[in-house]
Amino acid sequence: MGSLDVTTLTGRHVTLEPLGPDHVDEIAEAGAGDRATFAYTQVPHGRDEAAEYVSWLLDDAAHDRAAPFVQRRAADDTIVGCTRFLNPLWPLERHDPDEVEIGGTWLLASAQRTAVNTEAKLLLLTHAFETWGVQRVAICTDARNEQSRRAIERIGGRFEGVLRRHRRSTRAGEHGRLRDTATYSITADDWPEVQALLVDRSTP
Repeated sequence: MGSLDVTTLTGRHVTLEPLGPDHVDEIAEAGAGDRATFAYTQVPHGRDEAAEYVSWLLDDAAHDRAAPFVQRRAADDTIVGCTRFLNPLWPLERHDPDEVEIGGTWLLASAQRTAVNTEAKLLLLTHAFETWGVQRVAICTDARNEQSRRAIERIGGRFEGVLRRHRRSTRAGEHGRLRDTATYSITADDWPEVQALLVDRSTP
């Protein structure tokens, strides 16, 4: 198995910084505001939850199960959410992954449907396809999350189907239940078209 080598990814509107222990307080602050849009998303509430969240993700990173980032908005230097690469696969036995998923994404309400989200996806996809040379990027969400599904479609994700009772639900009140997962992908063949779309949408 290879590894998930990442560095800070910088754009005009957002900087994606590899997650570290020093981000706990800012993540707690980001999760303390309006939580109305977090119904389907695992977002820590309070400093204790933020510390547990960061510890869990850093353990995944140490074992090459994920590469987590904080999303720092350039306009005010504020952390407005998190995102990560996860579920890497190495079927071709290279050092870099051949397939990876983008997920675990959450943003403050004020950063949703803005250039921050679009550019963050552009930065992640560019790293996946042009630095790692992946063949496929998966993007998945709870099948009931219509807002997330439309957002994935807007950035060029192609719907592949619904996997029933596929993953642990992160929806409030559904601890211990499995959700249906809507699966989307962008392949290396799709990337030039998707890249042009995202560049256009993230340009002022």
